[in-house]
Amino acid sequence: MIWLTLRQFRVQALIGVGAAACLAAYLVVLGLQIRDSYDTAVNCGAGCTLDAARDTLGEDYFTTLLLCGFLIVLMPALIGAFWGAPLVAREIETGTHRLVWNQGVTRGRWLAVKLGLVTLAGVVLTATLSILLTWAASPYDKLIGGRFDPLIFPTRNIAPLGYAVFAVVAGTTIGLLTRRTVTTMALTLTAFAALQILLPATIRPHLAPAITESVTYNAGADLDGARINLKGGVARIEGYAKPGAWVLSTSTALLDPAGKPLSRSVVAQCSTGDRDRDEACYTAQKAHFVVKYQPADRYWTFQWLELLTYLLLAAALAAFAFWRIPRGLN
Repeated sequence: MIWLTLRQFRVQALIGVGAAACLAAYLVVLGLQIRDSYDTAVNCGAGCTLDAARDTLGEDYFTTLLLCGFLIVLMPALIGAFWGAPLVAREIETGTHRLVWNQGVTRGRWLAVKLGLVTLAGVVLTATLSILLTWAASPYDKLIGGRFDPLIFPTRNIAPLGYAVFAVVAGTTIGLLTRRTVTTMALTLTAFAALQILLPATIRPHLAPAITESVTYNAGADLDGARINLKGGVARIEGYAKPGAWVLSTSTALLDPAGKPLSRSVVAQCSTGDRDRDEACYTAQKAHFVVKYQPADRYWTFQWLELLTYLLLAAALAAFAFWRIPRGLN
């Protein structure tokens, strides 16, 4: 069974390894370029500042790393669609599965060998690219921060490994149900994309209890990029960030010392259009705001939880596939 599976899988494997090798070579070159730029921007003498270095690396590599990250996340989706989806669907569609089953190979063993080998190959391929991107982008991530950013978090370290396992198992299970290769490929890509959109918005923020903090508004303080906006007569703080943390409160009302939103009269009094005067006015009112965030030291906790979430989903689908395969395929 192992030899037969490798023979059937060799064409997809060679194409995938070839594409991954090209991307891996580019990531090595990119990593060396980022390190040279980092050394030049940070160690340029007394006139250098970290803000200037951040601006330089951000302008030079933000788009490039964003596209590379997109490819890393896309890789498990393609593996699921082109490796996982045809794994069973193509066999059933063409009827070749009957030949193996008539040779005394049980359906469970047939599925276990095929699914195990392809899943392992997908994990190895994804891990290689994820490790290389994490290494290449490490100076950038160290300087810029934002490891919890939804465009960065799923592209680094161990989270993509869970995506690869899930994508292969999902493609195989869907193929077991539809028995049509092209349909399975489309459904696998759709399911993977939907999960990548829904999970960060609905599940990931709640994987660990968020920390709630009250922040005093002080005139002249940067407050990590926070700004005041007026919405419906309510003064709200937007854009507040904590270095390295994942701030969940993107917009929060300015409150008085009693914890109630500032009255409309106070907001009208402090909204003159002169920024310095407005800040001094809000400070005189002893305004504060409440934010919820996941601290920076929970980054690896969330990486492991993300990986575990996708592994559990994959395990549930695999259990269903092994339950289903002896039924309804005669």
